[in-house]
Order: sequence, then structure tokens, then C-alpha cells
Amino acid sequence: MTYPVEFHIGAAKISGHLVFEMLAYTLGYRLYVWQRSRSRDLISDDQRMWIFLGAALGAFWGSHLLGLLEHPDFFRQFNLQVWMGQKTIIGGLLGGLIGVEQTKKRIGVYTSSGDLMTYPLIFALALGRIGCHLAGLTDGTHGNSSSLPWAVDFGDGVPRHPVNLYEVLFLLLLAAFIFVGERKKPWSDGMKFKLFMVSYLSWRFLLEFIKPVWLVPGLGLSSIQWAIVAGLGYYYWDWQRRQ
Repeated sequence: MTYPVEFHIGAAKISGHLVFEMLAYTLGYRLYVWQRSRSRDLISDDQRMWIFLGAALGAFWGSHLLGLLEHPDFFRQFNLQVWMGQKTIIGGLLGGLIGVEQTKKRIGVYTSSGDLMTYPLIFALALGRIGCHLAGLTDGTHGNSSSLPWAVDFGDGVPRHPVNLYEVLFLLLLAAFIFVGERKKPWSDGMKFKLFMVSYLSWRFLLEFIKPVWLVPGLGLSSIQWAIVAGLGYYYWDWQRRQ
């Protein structure tokens, strides 16, 4: 396979990354709509609209801000195109979480809004990561060099950890664990989404150690890892106050 992967339709070439990114958005949303139609959602359509807006705004700013913090050299130049080109899923998830919680406070929603989003998010993330893998080195999400038999050469002659495929496998296993667990015993409101967030954040914290990332000087971790620490700290605080 030659990276980055492109699909050919006649004379047109379409990036494999773009195809799977669009599939992630489209099919993830359709899964959410299907789930909501089968659930007893206590949140009204208007409230959901405001929550989605809060999530989108928070995810947008969180994704781009943390993406910039991964590449601090970009702060030295004011280039809006370059700045907007930097984004990260962890920033999007944490920014979206902040946006949702602040919106729910303003509109008076006190029930969980995240449980219905758990499977759509997992599904969309898995599809998106397949796209990242197909993009090869151009996406900037590749792993460190590796001598493991399943290491992948993305075209520069260096076998690397296929970290995006690791993540796809983890997400599928997490979805299966949640699916089986919630059918064995009913979970409290919001528990499914919290389990997803804590599990995914913990996984990404570990995965960063086998990726070529910029480490915050003197602190030994990447900016993404410090954001993850903050996110896990929030969930620990939330768990403690509910005891």
C-alpha cells in the first residue's frame, strides 16, 4: 500500500482521509438519530439544539487551541490559516465537554446528555482514525519507529507503530465492553459517557509515549497529556463529590 491513500473516481482523486472523515461525521450522526428515536430522551429538541451548539463551539476552540499548544513555534507567527489547521481530538472532546456543561447550566438541564452520544462518538472516532492511518505521515498522527512485525512503513523507509490502528482496536473493545456491561446491570444516568471519557483519556495518555510529540519543557509530558491529566482530574473530582 502506498501512503497517503487516495481513491480514484474517473480522473478525480479523493483523499482517503477525507472520505473516512466525512463517513465519521455522517454515520456517527445517523447512529445518534437512530438511538434517540429508540430511547426515552428527557431532553427536549430545543434543549438538544442548544447543547449541540455548546458542544460544537467548545470542541472547535478546544481542538484548535490544544492543537496549537502541540506546536508552540506557530505562536511566533500570526498566520490564521496555519493556526486553524492545528487540531486534536482530545482538545475537541474536552472543549466540547466544557461547552456542554456550561450550556446545560444556562438552560437548566440536569440529566445526562452524553449517554446517547457514547456509541456515535466511538464509531465516529474509529472511522476517523482509519482515515488518519490512510493519510500516512501527512496527518502527523503516526507513531515512533518500531521493530515489531506489524510496524508500518508510510513511505519514508521507517517502520512505525500503527498507532491509529491501535486506537481503532481499542475503541472496538471499549464499545463491546460497554455494550455487554450495560446489559448485565443497569447503569446510573451518565455513567456510560463517563466510562467512555475516562477510558479514552487514559488510553490516549499512554499512547502518547509511542508518538513523536513535543514535550512541555521541564514537565516531561506533552501538552495533550497535561490536558488529559486535567480531564481525568475533573472526573475524579466529579466522582468524589457524588460520594
